[in-house]
Amino acid sequence: MPSKQVTNNDNALYTTSNGAPVARPYAAEKIGVHGPLLLQDFHHIDLLAHFNRERIPERVVHAKGAGAHGYFELTHDITDLTSASLFKKIGNRARTTIRFSTVGGESGSADTARDPRGFAIKIRTDDGNLDWVFNNTPVFFLRDPAKFPHFIHTQKRDPQTHLKDADMTWDYFSQNPESIHQILILYSDRGTPDGYHNMHGYSGHTFKFVRDDGEWVYVQVHLRADGGFKTLDSATAGRLAGENPDYGIQKLFEAIENKQYPSWTVYVQTMTPEQAEQFRYNDFPLRPVGKIVLDENPQNYFAEIEQAAFSPSHIVPGIEPSADPVLQSRLFSYPDTHRHRLGVNYQQLPVNAPVVPVANFQRDGAGTFVSQGARPNYQSTISSLTYRSKPYADTEHKHELWAGHARAHLHEITELDFEQPRNLYTKVLSQSDREHLINNIAEALGAVKSTEIKARQLAIFAAVDQGLSDAIAKAIGVPTVQPLVVASADEAVPLKTNVGQTTVKVA
Repeated sequence: MPSKQVTNNDNALYTTSNGAPVARPYAAEKIGVHGPLLLQDFHHIDLLAHFNRERIPERVVHAKGAGAHGYFELTHDITDLTSASLFKKIGNRARTTIRFSTVGGESGSADTARDPRGFAIKIRTDDGNLDWVFNNTPVFFLRDPAKFPHFIHTQKRDPQTHLKDADMTWDYFSQNPESIHQILILYSDRGTPDGYHNMHGYSGHTFKFVRDDGEWVYVQVHLRADGGFKTLDSATAGRLAGENPDYGIQKLFEAIENKQYPSWTVYVQTMTPEQAEQFRYNDFPLRPVGKIVLDENPQNYFAEIEQAAFSPSHIVPGIEPSADPVLQSRLFSYPDTHRHRLGVNYQQLPVNAPVVPVANFQRDGAGTFVSQGARPNYQSTISSLTYRSKPYADTEHKHELWAGHARAHLHEITELDFEQPRNLYTKVLSQSDREHLINNIAEALGAVKSTEIKARQLAIFAAVDQGLSDAIAKAIGVPTVQPLVVASADEAVPLKTNVGQTTVKVA
């Protein structure tokens, strides 16, 4: 088990929640030795009532996780890209909290499950909190945000049996071929990282870095683990799931306790709006920016990790979201779930509070304890207490002007969706990697009962590589199938309507 060194013996006096000292913490007031308990015993009633309310709703996704504190340090000048204050001076440091997580499992699930991993980072800058809410893979299962709740349902439990169901999972995958690149990564050994801190992190979405003069570039952020991306094979991951389901939490905690501080080098990939118009893949060079180091374990997991609330909408001047529809949806969804789980004042919790003062018109609500005193709660002309506004450069972002009309849009599948998965399988993965991938997919797809779903998914694998599909078909004992027929790459939707979608090589 993790080593835990308690060094803060504060000689605290035991009290009730309102601070009154209690002589005998386990005692309860009652009538005589054999009589009933008394309602007047506030300490005992408060103890039980609080105990009944100790659990808050777990996250619908990313429920199981681990985390720690550390810092971000700027190591390279990128003032030509952004005016964000964090990036203005080499050597700038900002206190940082990271929460790693699995995606689909409940809070008691195994850390080594085959699953993408969340990689959420809160950087406390002098212009407010900057949250990087990343994953450990550069691509994702979908491009249309309305698919997300349904996708997550397929990764959870059947509403009748309350069991995980392979048919649900592969029914979704086989109906949404854009997921194929992520599937190949997930069912490779990258799908079972060796601990939370031995993996890379990727923004996945495209953001914008903006300068004070209004010039801007598209950007994606990569975090490369300095110790390399370490993985487990399927058999080892399965064994650890039974022997130590908290393997990832334990390894992270012990590494920091032993001063083997995990670290990542931060890079950005950028492209101009003009380059975006000529886009095929955003395979642009990685430019170093800084380092992230984790050197402090939490003192209280619930307060500092479970209550940590991350959102891609927590951005600072000099950084903006792109028009990526999935990102745009997340900008709303993440704060909304925090208001549900933690309350409308979740940003006032110590782990979420920015290091700079907050001054706005938000007031009251459950759980408020930073009420801003006598400051007016509107833009007052009669109070001596006033607000100052930061100067704002009103600039046009020419690449993303809206024409003033709305339309329903659903992304289409073309050959372009299969080129990079094909390169991943045929050129990036080693022979051993390919064998593991085939075995891992066969184990999962073989559990599917529906022959139609199996055939539909095999057709998608065949569109990537016929040999891959045939090997999986042989492993699960079903006939081979022909590739899925898709439109040519020339019919792909132009990037300007789909700028946020990631297509990058996996390092």
